[in-house]
Amino acid sequence: MARQLREVVFVDGVRTPFGKAKGQYAETRADDLVIKCIRELMRRNPDLPPERVDEVAIAATTQIGDQGLTIGRTAALLAGLPRSVPGYAIDRMCAGAMTAVTTTASGIAFGAYDVVIAGGVEHMGRHPMGEQVDPNPRIVAEKIVDPEALSMGNTAENLHDRYPTITKDRADAYAVRSQQKTAQAYADGRIQPDLVPVATRSAEAGWGLATTDEPPRPGTTVEDLAALKTPFRPHGRVTAGNSAGINDGATAALLADEETARELGLPVKMRLVSYSFTGVEPEVMGAGPIPATEKALSQAGLTIDDIGAFEVNEAFAVQVLAFLEHFGIADDDPRVNPFGGAIAMGHPLASSGVRLMNQLAATFAEHPEIRYGVTTMCIGIGMGGTVIWENPHHSATQDEVA
Repeated sequence: MARQLREVVFVDGVRTPFGKAKGQYAETRADDLVIKCIRELMRRNPDLPPERVDEVAIAATTQIGDQGLTIGRTAALLAGLPRSVPGYAIDRMCAGAMTAVTTTASGIAFGAYDVVIAGGVEHMGRHPMGEQVDPNPRIVAEKIVDPEALSMGNTAENLHDRYPTITKDRADAYAVRSQQKTAQAYADGRIQPDLVPVATRSAEAGWGLATTDEPPRPGTTVEDLAALKTPFRPHGRVTAGNSAGINDGATAALLADEETARELGLPVKMRLVSYSFTGVEPEVMGAGPIPATEKALSQAGLTIDDIGAFEVNEAFAVQVLAFLEHFGIADDDPRVNPFGGAIAMGHPLASSGVRLMNQLAATFAEHPEIRYGVTTMCIGIGMGGTVIWENPHHSATQDEVA
């Protein structure tokens, strides 16, 4: 039986403000964060009948406690979706939400779904990365994986070794620009449309309302970062200032078949072109976005020169700089992370992929001259993930639809 693949579109995406571990969400449940995102998606898209949602896929890296129990299903029920709407949990460490998007998108393209919700959550303050894990000892004893691969900070130092031109000064300068761009994006009101206010509770302080990201450090200077310790290696290059922090937060996106989106009057913010996940040596995990992007470009019949906007997750400055150096892109290229990135906003592991997509969608809306954009990230245990998107506001794209 011959099947025709369908076009998959990004309809909408939201996220909670990101918090510092032990910060504004210290006494808030992880599942309540993602439930808030699901409810907000439905509120923002009133033309979508709840029963038309065919699947809810929610990622978490540490699937225990309030991030366990098949969180996609339980969050869907608690968000008020009909009991007929199924759900599941997914894990690909940092690329959890990205994988939730690509996996459900594949189901849409195949015809199994018309509309899905995909996202991720991570409460790193409550569930530190690696909590209760029990790695098979053979993975190290048999030298399948270098022991340093189990520490993300060590993998970043290893990436510095592989790219000796990426100095600590260069990484610090990149980190400062990330802080500056995020501060400017907030000042211009470009981040706030993605954010869902979250009621917070503290036994000491009472009730509060989280409306902005907690991690940014506006005013950070290169001199400030130069004075920070290098915890992963004596006289190393990776610090808390040129890395993403330990954070809490959730995201959710609404995806659909393009014909269904048009039928229901839903917005079309991006169109999926291709995606790829690839593996690299686990001890240089941060190199993962390079082959993933090369493969996704090849699948799409594109080159890096066709890409007009990049959202690269900033797990570490060196990881972004390695990607840029490989593709011959300047450290301060305005196409890259115009809103800033995870070094400023935070990186609640499995949730971050949809943040990248939200920001790329905003860039597409602001810049109809851009046709293609990329969301890409490195992934623990030596992987990379890349999704290529098309701008529906681009004149050539609109002509094709017409």
